Order: sequence, then structure tokens, then C-alpha cells
Amino acid sequence: MTGYTELMSMEDQDARVPALEPFRVEQAPPVIYYVPDFISKEEEEYLLRQVFNAPKPKWTQLSGRKLQNWAPHFPPPGGLPHPRGMVPERLPPWLQRYVDRVSDLSLFGGLPANHVLVNQYLPGEGIMPRPPPRPATSLLLEPRSLLVLRGTAYTRLLHGIAAASVDALDAASLPRNAAACPSAQAGARLVRGTRVSLTIRRVPRVLRAGLLLSK
Repeated sequence: MTGYTELMSMEDQDARVPALEPFRVEQAPPVIYYVPDFISKEEEEYLLRQVFNAPKPKWTQLSGRKLQNWAPHFPPPGGLPHPRGMVPERLPPWLQRYVDRVSDLSLFGGLPANHVLVNQYLPGEGIMPRPPPRPATSLLLEPRSLLVLRGTAYTRLLHGIAAASVDALDAASLPRNAAACPSAQAGARLVRGTRVSLTIRRVPRVLRAGLLLSK
């Protein structure tokens, strides 16, 4: 779309994070924050080593991506919802340190994040809602960045990644966060490599272990 008129509801006002306001994406559905270089190049390399050293059974192959599901997880495995909640599981230390860093931003009402999805997308892979809706906005996520979705942007919009090997940009299609992305230039052809992302969130319903054994 060519423009977005920001009419911020009380829900969206409450969703704003003062510490992240310098990183709020303007002219986009409220509330979106984009933080470039949230982690260092060395941290990125460390995280990638840990991700790819995970046991093979930890990976689940899905259409358009594969993922690791870290604590708590849904029974049965594979990331599918369970009506009674999720099973608690301790996060590994290499992942916990970054979950703590995100939790320290006070994104979850003072409570810690407790669930991480590690997603891997090969060039040409992506995930899109069915049927594909009319896009409300588009963003470019550069390596080592942090994307925070709050308010309407999180609760009322569907999120997707177009399946493509190359992203061709022109002046009319620059992403809304282009000012924070050095590679987002008109005329650029951005060739995708393997993308690994961590989705960090708080799941409110976590089962006690004993509930799994009861009828």
C-alpha cells in the first residue's frame, strides 16, 4: 500500500515501549519496532553454531521452512496447539541469555519470555497466510536485527514471508523501515541466503507436568 494513517487506539498506546521508541517504524501499522544490529557479528556466529549443533530430532520439517521448538512445547511435537496449554521445558543456556535480553525490554508485562521457535528458511522458501491477503506493510529484516510487533500489528494482522530467492527493490516498493537498513536502496537486488530467525514470546498457558498423565 502507498500510505498508512496511524490512528493509535488505547490498546496500541499501551503497547508502546518507551525504551524502543527511537526504533519505531513510522507509517506502519502500530506498533512495530525495528532495531538494527541488536546482536554483534560474533554473537550471530555463536548462535548459528549452537542452532546447527542441535540434535537432529530437535528439527521439524514443515512446508516452506524447518524449525526447532524450545520450551515450552506443544504435545504432540511439531508446534501444533494443544487445548490445555503447553509443556514446560528448560531452555538451554545458549538460548536463555538472549531470551533474558529480550525479556529485559519489558515486552511481556514484566514477565519473562518462555518459548522460542528457531526457524530456518532456504532461498526460495517462505510462509504466507492462505489465501494471501492484501499486504498492509512490508519490512526488510537484515542480519542481527530485532523486530518487535506489538498492539494491532501483533494481534490483528497476519504475518508472512514471501517465497523468493531475490528481493528486487524500487523507489515505489521500499520497505517501511528502509531508513534503518543500509541495503534497502532503490534498484537493489537482494539475493537471499539461508535465513535463521528466533521467534521469542511468552505463552500464557503452560501445563503442569502431572496434567499430562491424568485422564
